[in-house]
Amino acid sequence: MSRRDGEDLLSDSEIERYSRQLLLPGMGEASQLRLRRATAVVVGCGGLGGQAALYLAGAGVGRLRLVDPDRVALDNLHRQVAFRGADLGRPKVVALADALFARNPLIEIEPVDLTLGEESVGELLASADMVLECTDDPLSKFTVNDWCASRQIPLVVGGAIGFSGQVVVVRPGAPCYRCLFHSPPEGATRTCREAGVMGPLVGVVGSLQALEAIKALAGLADGGRRGRLVDFDGLSGRWRTIAFDRDQGCPAHSM
Repeated sequence: MSRRDGEDLLSDSEIERYSRQLLLPGMGEASQLRLRRATAVVVGCGGLGGQAALYLAGAGVGRLRLVDPDRVALDNLHRQVAFRGADLGRPKVVALADALFARNPLIEIEPVDLTLGEESVGELLASADMVLECTDDPLSKFTVNDWCASRQIPLVVGGAIGFSGQVVVVRPGAPCYRCLFHSPPEGATRTCREAGVMGPLVGVVGSLQALEAIKALAGLADGGRRGRLVDFDGLSGRWRTIAFDRDQGCPAHSM
């Protein structure tokens, strides 16, 4: 740390690395230090999570925990831009960690090659300042939401299938994912494996998840009391933002 040596100051290399975002209104050294001190957990490291993690690492979020049990497959490569042909067969979290460290060696990265479930959610999300839910598993989304809502941990939930993408922003104490959708759908749900997905769509959704997470961690997010769903139709190019209220009977807030 050539110019400054201390936990509460940015080094010369950090100032140069993050210079373009440091120029933004409200995004000064204090906000960058907030990012450096933050821990974000990315649940699901495919198209959404891989894209989001690349931007979190680039922005200087200090600690990233990557959670995913899958291996890189050939049919991932059309949309999961963090991976290369040489990564085929490798654990996604390990391949992604390598890509993130190559992008920013100043951060800490913890790959966790496990499936998140009700029994493991507490351990896997421990110490998180922000959680990004990036899987295509509805049960995972509700499990992560309930844990975060009951502990007032900010959460950004993403989903993409076909040409349709959604992001739900959950602030501490505000309406949560369960307030909006109430319960997981009954029976089997369609995934990208059955329904397909347009590659750039997952990049759009993952990037938006990263943007919302970075704003919140840097102290730039608005403090609105309503929940927010952003819906994107990639075929027509239409965006919708839907505000929703807290369900007073939502069990996630009373756990």
